[in-house]
Amino acid sequence: MNPSESIPPAPQPQKPPRERGLASLTVGALGVVYGDIGTSPLYAMRESFHPEHGVAATPAAVLGVLSLVFWSLVTVISVKYLAFVLRADNHGQGGILALVALAVPRAHEARGRTKALALVGVFGAALLYGDGMLTPAISVLSAVEGLRIAAPALSALVVPTTIAILVALFWLQRRGTGRVGALFGPVMMLWFAVLAALGAVGIAREPQVLAAVAPWHGARFLAESGFQGFVVLAAVFLVVTGGEALYADIG
Repeated sequence: MNPSESIPPAPQPQKPPRERGLASLTVGALGVVYGDIGTSPLYAMRESFHPEHGVAATPAAVLGVLSLVFWSLVTVISVKYLAFVLRADNHGQGGILALVALAVPRAHEARGRTKALALVGVFGAALLYGDGMLTPAISVLSAVEGLRIAAPALSALVVPTTIAILVALFWLQRRGTGRVGALFGPVMMLWFAVLAALGAVGIAREPQVLAAVAPWHGARFLAESGFQGFVVLAAVFLVVTGGEALYADIG
């Protein structure tokens, strides 16, 4: 046998996994993480002007609430999570328990202050589980409630449709985060494209709404509204629910 035949062929150069799978990972991240952030403003704006809060939807109030929404997303999502929290990964994994594991590397030896940190981590995990049960129901219900406006005759189908969607979502969840991301990534791309198109149409009709980017509109709203503005701020904070998924699902 020719000696050269026993020499295996030289391996072909391959692209690094990061570059090769970046596109699919990006689409998957849209489906897993940004689905919640992309639906939260739906019910946040509605709750901000709920009649029980006593805040009328005047132009000044709308600009103030929009300003609070914008700067909440910037400070909590872009600055807090993207610039700081995501740097504290635990061997590529995230979440409140992973963060506590960094602060308390030897939990079995935890005493005093470190033990308190561990208990805070467990409490934070409990809050995350509660948010995981409540937020999907609110997000899906808020999206489906649009049927009452688009087709009032279908109002009776809002709750059954919401339940059916939630059952399907949780049934699919058991197959793993990767499959959920692969399925909902393209859906979220379409969702954000529709939001962008509708937003562009709205801005073209009322370009003065861009003034909400100025932070003093939010500050003025809080100063003039008093306690009612504080209550509305709690509703505005709903826009950042789901931001914790940026860190929890970092793996």
